[in-house]
Amino acid sequence: MLLTQITSALTMWISLGVVVLAIILYMYERISMELVSVGIVTGLLLIFALPFAVGANGEPIPPETILSGFGNAALVTIMALLVIGQGMFQTGALDGPSQRLLKSYEVAPRMTLVAAFFAVFVTSAFVNNTPVVVMFLPIMTAIATRTGAAPSKLLIPLSFVSVLAGMTTLIGSSTNLLAAETLLRIEGRELGFFELSPIGLMLAAVGLTYIAIFAPILLPNREAEGEAAAKGTGKQFIAQIEVTPDHPMEGKQSVAGMFPDLPNMTVRMVQRGNETVLPPFEDLTLRPGDLIIVAATRKSLTEVLSRRPKLLRSIWRSGFENYDEASGNPPPLSLSEAVVSPGSRLIARTIDQMGYASRNDAVVMGVQRRSRMIRARLGEIRLESGDTLLLCGTRQAFDEMRTDRDLLLLDWSRTDLPDVTKAIYARLIALSVVIMAATGILNILHASLLGAVAMIGFGCLNIRQAARALDLRIFLLIAAALAMGASLEATGAADFVAQKAVDIAAPYGPLAIISILFITVALVTNLLSNSATAIIFTPIAIATAHQLNIDPTPFVLTVIYASNCAFATPIAYQTNLLVMGPGHYRFGDYVKFGTPLVLLIWVIFTLIAGWQFDLGTA
Repeated sequence: MLLTQITSALTMWISLGVVVLAIILYMYERISMELVSVGIVTGLLLIFALPFAVGANGEPIPPETILSGFGNAALVTIMALLVIGQGMFQTGALDGPSQRLLKSYEVAPRMTLVAAFFAVFVTSAFVNNTPVVVMFLPIMTAIATRTGAAPSKLLIPLSFVSVLAGMTTLIGSSTNLLAAETLLRIEGRELGFFELSPIGLMLAAVGLTYIAIFAPILLPNREAEGEAAAKGTGKQFIAQIEVTPDHPMEGKQSVAGMFPDLPNMTVRMVQRGNETVLPPFEDLTLRPGDLIIVAATRKSLTEVLSRRPKLLRSIWRSGFENYDEASGNPPPLSLSEAVVSPGSRLIARTIDQMGYASRNDAVVMGVQRRSRMIRARLGEIRLESGDTLLLCGTRQAFDEMRTDRDLLLLDWSRTDLPDVTKAIYARLIALSVVIMAATGILNILHASLLGAVAMIGFGCLNIRQAARALDLRIFLLIAAALAMGASLEATGAADFVAQKAVDIAAPYGPLAIISILFITVALVTNLLSNSATAIIFTPIAIATAHQLNIDPTPFVLTVIYASNCAFATPIAYQTNLLVMGPGHYRFGDYVKFGTPLVLLIWVIFTLIAGWQFDLGTA
């Protein structure tokens, strides 16, 4: 009996040591996060395979306990939500609202900025916030450019607003789902979809107020760096748009010498049969057969093609014999740049003579030449060494072109064109998942899996894009954290830590214990990650509630709110890392601006918890 107690205690301390070591390794990032996660799981499996390794009940701990995280319902839910978020991003489902925000900025700049952050907050409460931040990054950068401010004043607030929104609903953050799953598994108690909302909205209001007041004061003003980073992005391509019957540009008339339906593009000429119409264009109405020669950046061309799928279909139909007329849609397409190499056989040939459309399934969308301005039909431009071509084609086409010696494919420049024809499906699917989970028609696991399958089934994204959304780092990190949480629970380490916490704070009552738990979790979440922190501390919180003989739900909610206080370091949350580069932030910027926010939310939470949870006395 004594030997069993000794071996059980030894196993418990080893488990605690593994958790501490994991936190240190994750924090210093000298070893990749994936390797650390796999190493933790492997180490725990080896430890519990030793003859002396037993759990708190004196029984050996089976490998299934450690590996259960890989099949955990919350982990599967998170992966499914990532696929749904990728579907929203891939179809440009949020592009419409974002473009309207930019247009309204000229009229009411302050209200537009408030509306943008409000949109980020509301969307992030119901959708994985990483694609939301990715979608709004260029918007915030554009707003900063138009105001003459540095992007560094807006991008950390963008990340923090999305994180604060995660406190307000059950699916607002993966942290919430992981903690809720642990509560369900241990206590059989299921958190409601909006159970986090009352306190979450109050904490979010405090956080938003802090951001509005102190962001202009505490955040750096790195305007010069931001401007330098923006240079070189305005490379102009000469592109050609052919007006065909039922074309979106048919019947469009010039206004003040410009065409409003071709924003951010300079119309160089309109070719009408043998007649060449040069600017300024006075009351010119476009008709079938016209060729519009424009100068535009790649971004402008992408936006027009994305917003007007009929335009893309007309380009694809005119360029390929194998276009599928029955479906009316081109295959999934990408944009990439390629440079005409020195000594290329294409030099002195016109674009019409290249033959790439029929041979490689890639359309030349535009050409860029640094030496002089081109004003000619795209197909009549004779290529020179060093010309950069903007190509639109299938993934297979670009894969085949990698070995081409005439054109040097810039593979790093390849981006997928969003299929906005599927945007309505993506919005309906995401909305349906939220409604089903919120109303209890389906639980969040089934609703999210159904939504992920629907995204693929309706063509919002393909299997490759869905697989790309399944972030291996997140998957392994959560699985490793679940393994650590399971080991803490099985070895009795969670009960041990809870008992010590109760012994220290018990004289001051349950409120003091909750307050200490909150600040401890909030500090750890900025050194580890919010998902791992929630998994490790939720069993401890439940065990603490048992020591006090009170409902564990307030303690689990405390862990959820504290785990979402990922403001003090860039490694605390993925969106913090996303904005670090574009905002030219340093590690200290997060510490300076985020640490006061963590402490403020801790104080406010302690005040709120005293009456919201009705804890009574110890």
